[in-house]
Amino acid sequence: MGSVGEGLGKVEVRLKWDPSPLGEAARHLDIVAATYSADDPYGRPVYVVHYDSRSPDGTINMTRHSQTGQGFGYVEVMVLEPDRLAPLYGRVVVGVVIHQDGGRRTFGDIHNAGVLVVQRYTELLADDFSGVADSIATTVAEFVRDSSGEWEMHGMIRGSDSDPVPFTMEMGGEPFTRHDRSPEDRPSGTV
Repeated sequence: MGSVGEGLGKVEVRLKWDPSPLGEAARHLDIVAATYSADDPYGRPVYVVHYDSRSPDGTINMTRHSQTGQGFGYVEVMVLEPDRLAPLYGRVVVGVVIHQDGGRRTFGDIHNAGVLVVQRYTELLADDFSGVADSIATTVAEFVRDSSGEWEMHGMIRGSDSDPVPFTMEMGGEPFTRHDRSPEDRPSGTV
């Protein structure tokens, strides 16, 4: 999906997945968001928001959290208000990570997983992670300021093999995964 319209206001990122079968360790997925400065939009994040944190200014919050996937529909929700972000911020990247507590799990191992990004009643992005089935983390979307200062959203499904902590530090960089490029375009030393 390309960019979505002017004047993005309050946006929700919703996540769903089926719980583990009886007797298996819980399947735990999380939405994460990294905010970047306007001066260094592909550098290190200024701050990261996840299930037990929120942005310092209250513009990015986790309003629903699940450690098991149990519940009806979308069991985890993050709310972003990019239009309220200070001008010093120029980019926000949202992703999803799978905790690896019970052994390696990829999106292909998680049943009925899906992410939905909405603004009020408008669907901006929907994905079932089938394109990143071999990954343990993925970016979902980026929010950027255009030349007039308005925020727009770009779909950005990019799989990663990094665990949650390193993923949050690298998720907003220039292409970082084996799923971004064809094999012949990858720098040497990357998978």
